[in-house]
Amino acid sequence: MKLPVDPRSRSSSPTHSFLLRLAELLHRYGTPAFRLERVLVKVAASLGVEGEFLSTPTSVLVSLGSGSNKEMHLVRGNSGEVNLGKLVDFDEVMEDVEHGRAGVDEGMTRLEAIEDRASGYPFAATALSFGAASACAARFFGGGPAEMGMTFLLSVLALLLGRLLTRRAETVDLFEPVAAFGVALAALAGARATGLDYDDRIVTLASLIVFLPGLTLTTALNELATRHLVSGVSRLAGALAIFLTLLFGVALGWRVGEAVFAGEHTPTLDPLSAWTVWITAAVAPFAFGVLLDARLRELPIIFAAGFAGFVGVRMGATTLGADLAPFAGALLVGLVSNLYARVSNRPAIVAMTPGIFMLVPGSFGFRSLTFFLEKDALMGIEFAFQTGLVAISLVGGLLAANVVLPPRRVL
Repeated sequence: MKLPVDPRSRSSSPTHSFLLRLAELLHRYGTPAFRLERVLVKVAASLGVEGEFLSTPTSVLVSLGSGSNKEMHLVRGNSGEVNLGKLVDFDEVMEDVEHGRAGVDEGMTRLEAIEDRASGYPFAATALSFGAASACAARFFGGGPAEMGMTFLLSVLALLLGRLLTRRAETVDLFEPVAAFGVALAALAGARATGLDYDDRIVTLASLIVFLPGLTLTTALNELATRHLVSGVSRLAGALAIFLTLLFGVALGWRVGEAVFAGEHTPTLDPLSAWTVWITAAVAPFAFGVLLDARLRELPIIFAAGFAGFVGVRMGATTLGADLAPFAGALLVGLVSNLYARVSNRPAIVAMTPGIFMLVPGSFGFRSLTFFLEKDALMGIEFAFQTGLVAISLVGGLLAANVVLPPRRVL
């Protein structure tokens, strides 16, 4: 049970308390180190406070004041899932406090109200978006109607399982391997025991696509590229740990499934027409926007950034090759996001995160590990190399976009 803590008890200064609470909340809702540190320094300076911040995936080290009045604080907590709606609201509070339209007391009250607010979407909408995003991934992987339908069903069941396991501290760390085990076993059982004609490997991968830490991996490399080495290395290790726990669950599911449901199953793929991938690319950004709890009025720009990224990848594949095509996609995502940030004076991260979510190399990393599991080291190394190349291509595209069209807001 989490005991209530009065934010003012952390420091003798209301301004310091506001900065500490802001650091905690921005960290909790997935702000990368290179953004979090810069925005906190900017807010502290506007309040006349000398502040230094060091962010890692599990804590934020804060130094406030100077000389004999300097205070050191350690804000513990895991960098959680991205919540775009709350991050935008936090940004509005920061802007008002920076420009003197609100004091730190009012700012603290507004931060607590945002933190206490429930998700902007009902669970049914979240579950539908979760299934839709996974089904879109199945289409991107070459699956047909059968793969997409089965993926939708299993991904929603995995989401329900996640809600049950994450309610208790004792089982929250079991979520990834248990979900992976259940999805892999159910996909294999459905293909071998029921006679349903679908590729269970595509279904397994697509059903777990939202759980794969591709975005975490990309963020880690971005942090390393911007010289935030402590956070980047820690986040990279965390991504690898999630990959391995998911792999363990899938491997166990396959072994149990092969022992219980004997026999071979050779699927006959019934691929959809090539033009349907464009419909999938149009649906996916909305699904990821809902999953990241973006506000309704920001879904159109999320669609624009995500679809632009997809178009960039398709165009880049013809000129740069498949491995470097994500650079073009990330460049377009970054340009659209930064243009939105300049026009609306809101954070570029609103459009950028869902757009990059469509391009992240989580599937390559997972396939690499599955090839190693099947003792195909050559293919495992090839996919591992592709994972790193795609991830660094995404980072390069985002950095290039920031040079070509810098956003006005730090966040």
